[in-house]
Amino acid sequence: MRGVVMHAPGDVRVEQREDPKILHPTDAVIRLSASCVCGSDLWPYRGAEAVEGPVAMGHEYVGVVEEVGSEVRIVRPGQFVIGSFFASDNTCEICRAGYQSSCVHRELVGGAQAQYMRVPLADGTLVATSEMPSEDLVPSFLAASDVLGTGWFGAIAAQAGPGTTVAVVGDGAVGLLAVLAARQLGAERIIAMSRHESRQRLAREFGATDIVTERGEGGAAQVRELTGGLGAHSVIEAVGTQQSMLQAIGSTRAGGHVGFVGISHDVALDGQQLFFSHVHLHGGPAPVRQYLPQLIDLIFKREIDPGKVFDLALPLDEAAEAYKAMDERRAIKALLRV
Repeated sequence: MRGVVMHAPGDVRVEQREDPKILHPTDAVIRLSASCVCGSDLWPYRGAEAVEGPVAMGHEYVGVVEEVGSEVRIVRPGQFVIGSFFASDNTCEICRAGYQSSCVHRELVGGAQAQYMRVPLADGTLVATSEMPSEDLVPSFLAASDVLGTGWFGAIAAQAGPGTTVAVVGDGAVGLLAVLAARQLGAERIIAMSRHESRQRLAREFGATDIVTERGEGGAAQVRELTGGLGAHSVIEAVGTQQSMLQAIGSTRAGGHVGFVGISHDVALDGQQLFFSHVHLHGGPAPVRQYLPQLIDLIFKREIDPGKVFDLALPLDEAAEAYKAMDERRAIKALLRV
């Protein structure tokens, strides 16, 4: 099969790879309908994370089940499925508490930028749709696999809800879909922090009421000014840098909540500053599996259209251009047609 492999920073190739096989009786093999490039894929692409030899890329996926292991009871061949970037059994005590991304048997899922992939713990990881979806819904279901579920978790961790003012730090796909999530959860006012006109337009389409273009302390000061000097009730941090985390905390009122879902890179917090801020922090790798049934239902009913974050669609063989376009911020998120 054909699949995307990263050899070194900036060196992405589509190569012939071995077809995946059932390795454990709880596995499934799926034929990918679509995959995409994630913002987190850009960290190793830019050299901010080490690339340990050739690495099969991709962790966002939708497709049709081809084969299942002997112990798989729920998922069946022929079903259209969506899964999370963490495999989970969905039965352990941590899963039952809603944190499948910390399942006691969790495994990272990889190699999704390809024609086929193996999914461990298939019954706990994959959620099948009730019927084969129309082609135009595939991008939205693909978004649910990660960026929508991650934005949703960020909004819930920040306790976005009716009557709240929400600020979103980060205008990538996760940040934009956090805006959508906050609107769905009933937020009264949503402040999107973005410097890019095309992303600002999409943020407003998803439900943003205000745009702040400043970053860092300047951006936090603008949020406070918009909220009577207090700060937002709920702030979603969707970047993962020192500046973005401090900006998020500085944008939050005393007693407010920060939901942080950007993968942390060299973030260090001043304990005394945090102590006196009275800000709640909650986040981490999103338990996407918890939200998939609800998100699938919303997408099937066409109540939300998260697939709009894909503003570039390319064939799998043009994956290198997809990475480059996202790295150069010419694309918000690139979909790969398999």
